[in-house]
Order: sequence, then structure tokens, then C-alpha cells
Amino acid sequence: MPWHVYIVECNDSRLYTGITNNLDRRIKAHNSGKGCNFTKYRTPVKLVYSEDVLSRSQALKREARIKQLPREKKLALIDNGHCVEKKK
Repeated sequence: MPWHVYIVECNDSRLYTGITNNLDRRIKAHNSGKGCNFTKYRTPVKLVYSEDVLSRSQALKREARIKQLPREKKLALIDNGHCVEKKK
């Protein structure tokens, strides 16, 4: 099963980066307030970026690299990368 590195935009426009092996379940967890402390009070979140990686190890390394980027570079990654928009 592939792993995903993802970025969500919170309702206050902050960006959160994480990893998962089940993207839909993870986004639902964030929006229910059970995803993590960072997003708990910033719901709803919107998935703005996702990329597939082959292993959890690779996902953790990629997540760490993305988290080190300044906001402007994260926004550029979202704009130029594998941008996704989830429609309800």
C-alpha cells in the first residue's frame, strides 16, 4: 500500500504537513478534530497537496524536508506540484 505525504490548509490559512497510508481516513480524522493537536481547533481543513511515496521511511523523510520549507516555498510546491482539490 503506498504512503502519502500531504498538506492541508486549515480554516485559519495555516498549512499542516503529514503522512498517511489512507488519505481519505486521515483527512476525515483531521476534520473531526482527532487528526492531531495542530488541526484540532483549526477545522475544517482542505487537502491542497498530496504525493505518493513507496514506503513509510520515504514518507517521513519527505515530510521532514517539506516541513523545513518556508511558507512561500510550500505554496509554490502546492501551485506547481501535484495539487489536488477535493470536492464534496
